This record gives sequence, structure tokens and C-alpha cells, in this order.
Amino acid sequence: MVSEKTLTARIEDLRHRIGVDRAPVAPPHPEVASWRAATADDIDAIHAVAVAVDRIDHPSWTTPRADIADTFDLPHIDPSRDTVLALDAAGEVIAFGSAFLHPARDDALTVHLSGGVLPGLWRRGIGTAVFGWQCARGLEQLSEVAPALPVGADSWTADLKVYAQESNLGHQRLAQARGFTPERWFATMLRDLTAGAPETGLPPDAVARGVRIVEYTHDRDDDVRLARNDAFRDHWGSLPSQPESWAKFVGGEFFRPDLSRLVVDADGAIVAFCLASVIEDDWEALGASHSYIDLIGVVRAHRRQGLAPAVVAATLRAIAAAGLEKAALDVDTDSPTGANALYERLGFVADERSVALVARA
Repeated sequence: MVSEKTLTARIEDLRHRIGVDRAPVAPPHPEVASWRAATADDIDAIHAVAVAVDRIDHPSWTTPRADIADTFDLPHIDPSRDTVLALDAAGEVIAFGSAFLHPARDDALTVHLSGGVLPGLWRRGIGTAVFGWQCARGLEQLSEVAPALPVGADSWTADLKVYAQESNLGHQRLAQARGFTPERWFATMLRDLTAGAPETGLPPDAVARGVRIVEYTHDRDDDVRLARNDAFRDHWGSLPSQPESWAKFVGGEFFRPDLSRLVVDADGAIVAFCLASVIEDDWEALGASHSYIDLIGVVRAHRRQGLAPAVVAATLRAIAAAGLEKAALDVDTDSPTGANALYERLGFVADERSVALVARA
């Protein structure tokens, strides 16, 4: 079971490269009265910090409270070890950080780092302290898991990953100072629906084979999860979606099955999908009512058959019919499927950009 020495050694090398202590201990800071792990009682305080950061980093949308609450109810997250809070002298949360190891074990280990500091306290070293703790905890997680991996797992990848808005140079410099490298850029794209949605439909040959577009129904929840995992297998940084987190997504308050569309073949198998949510709290920030398109995909055996533009257009028509003014989505600008070009052809226009920075073992 401990034949995994090569990966363990690589993780240890990464620890030295990014210069973190073995234990995730936050250093003293003059404006931080105390540090502690987060609990479910801190959800609102963490959300308040996240929203304050969002207003500067990406003012067109804010982190939903439910996204934070969900992290306290997933089996692969231990908030007592995977989170840290910085408190001021009054006991108020002024910064937070997390390091979550993705539960998938498919030839890759990835720890996602996320956090924030109240903007009024930026550039005072608090973010540096939080990020150092995150890196240390992430490496601790990788080190704990690596020895238990199957024989032959020395070829696996292991990494720490953090996302930053392209406009937030301070966030990027913080990660790069620890040895993280920018690897991928993502664009937020918007589609105005006030003048109508595209009429693009399925190609005639697909229709002749019995392929059709249907509205999402919850009896297909796990089928869609499996289709999503197949469609994203060759996408950068993508790991298989797990049943617990998927159930929270499709069963959550924001997901809109009535706006989401599936493409099924003559046997009813899902071959493509376009899933949409509505978060009304973001309407004022964007200045328009809108739906966010969370996921678009085509299973790999059915790519290049004209299914993607048809299912996206069908979802856009549903969003427009619901009276919403815009649709928004995020896309990997180097997607292997050329998705950004597809969305441009459907009338989407690029807006904000973010960057993924990675430290690899």
C-alpha cells in the first residue's frame, strides 16, 4: 500500500518549493486577535466577507450563501481541519480560508484553495498569512492521502489550485510568490435576450436518428451526472462530479430544471445537456434579470454532430420565454471543444476574465 513513494516524494518536493511549514499554523499578525476553524455558525460571517470581496473583484455577481453553507454538509470536508478564520479584537470575522481536497480518486489529487479578506484590510499581510495556512493544509491533505493510493499510483498528478480575477493582480502575485503558475484563463460571457434567442435546432440527420431535445426532469439526475463526467473527462482540471455534491447542485434552490435542456437519443440516453440556474440576488449587480448557465456538454461519442449549439439555443429560448433579459456563462478560453467560439456564434460577448494558478507536485 505504501508503494506510492514517488508521489510522496514529489509532494515533499512541492512543500519545499512553495516554502510552507509542515503544520498549517497561521502566524501572528497585529490586526488579527485570534485564528480558529470555522463552524456552521460562521456561515453568515464568511458570506459577508465573500460578498465584500465580490463587489470589487467581480461586481456583476456575488457568492451565494448556499455555496458556503454546502461546504459544512459534504462528507469529504472537515471544517475543523480544512478551514481557518481570522478574527479581530471584537471577535468579528475579517478573513477566511479553506483547502478542500476533491474526493475523486481518478489518477489525480487536487486541492482547491479559496478565501478572502475584507477589502478595507487588503495589503496588510493578512491574505499572505491565510494563503500560507491554506498551502500548508493542502499539502498536508495530499501527504495524508498519497500513501493509501493503489499500487502504481506514482504516475498520478497532485496539485494545489486557486482562482483569481484577472483584474486582481495582488491575488495573483500572492499565489505566484508561493510558486503557483498561471495555467488557464476563463471568460464570463453574456448574451442579451431582449431581442430574442437563437432559433438553432438539431441537424436534420440527428432528428432522423430519433435524437430530440427535452426538458430536464429530476428522474434523470444521476444520468445527467454521468453524462457530465463523460463530457468533461478531457477538459482541463475537471474531476468526476460526486453523487453528494451533485445532489446539492441539482436539488438546490437556484437550479432551474424548467430552463435546462437535455438531448437524448432514440433510446433515451443523454448525449448532451445545458443546465441553468437563477440567482435573483445577482440581478441588481448585473443590472438585468438573468439566468446563469452552469454546465454545457456533449458526451464524447456524440461530439461534432451539431448538438451543442442546439441544446444551448433551446435553453436560451427557455430563459427568454421566462422573461429574463440575459444569460451568462463561464468558459475555458482554451477549451478542447472550441466552446468560446461556439458561444460567440450564438451571440455571447466576453466580459470578465479569471485565471487558474496551479502548484504541481
